[in-house]
Amino acid sequence: MPTAKFKITMYPPPHYQSNDVEKMISVIKHFPLGTLITVKEGKPFITHIPFIYDETTKLVAHLDKNNPQIETLKDGAEVTVIFKGPDTYISPSIYTTPQLPTWNYIIVHITGTLKLINEVEAVKQTMIDMTEYLEGDTQKFILEKNDPRMMRLVNYVQAFEIEIINWEGKFKLSQDKIPQDFEHARRELIEKSRKDISKFIEEIYS
Repeated sequence: MPTAKFKITMYPPPHYQSNDVEKMISVIKHFPLGTLITVKEGKPFITHIPFIYDETTKLVAHLDKNNPQIETLKDGAEVTVIFKGPDTYISPSIYTTPQLPTWNYIIVHITGTLKLINEVEAVKQTMIDMTEYLEGDTQKFILEKNDPRMMRLVNYVQAFEIEIINWEGKFKLSQDKIPQDFEHARRELIEKSRKDISKFIEEIYS
């Protein structure tokens, strides 16, 4: 288990903060699309890309070299990555006690030190590892190291790793409510996470 470092933060309140690194790793693995945030001369750069956690307190990812954010990726730079898990509106109607409306969520903030991966074979291996992880246990596609399509792509991709120096779990789950209401909020998050969004997706595609 990795040794975790935590910043002292005032928000959210302490009862919404999690120091459980294993749970945070689980969020990353279940929701690997992260938000990479870097800054140059006071200007923020933000890109949404998948990450893999390599079990050595490192995140690994790739960025298109045509992305303007590439100019902020320097060895030793401090960067932030946000991983968002399930979230939902919580109506007071689900509680047994009088409450106000709120929004519950599971989010992880990672701060780390960036290191560029430039050696071609190493970059290719990170692409293979990423594909294998995202394909999952029922993997149907295997990216081979000698795949000519990857050979054409590799020079246009910047691979990098992030050495994690700080973990922040933002788990707002109605922990400040009585046990019965806490349980109702848990069930609500589960139920809302099952919501069929196929109609919404069709609207976006249309």
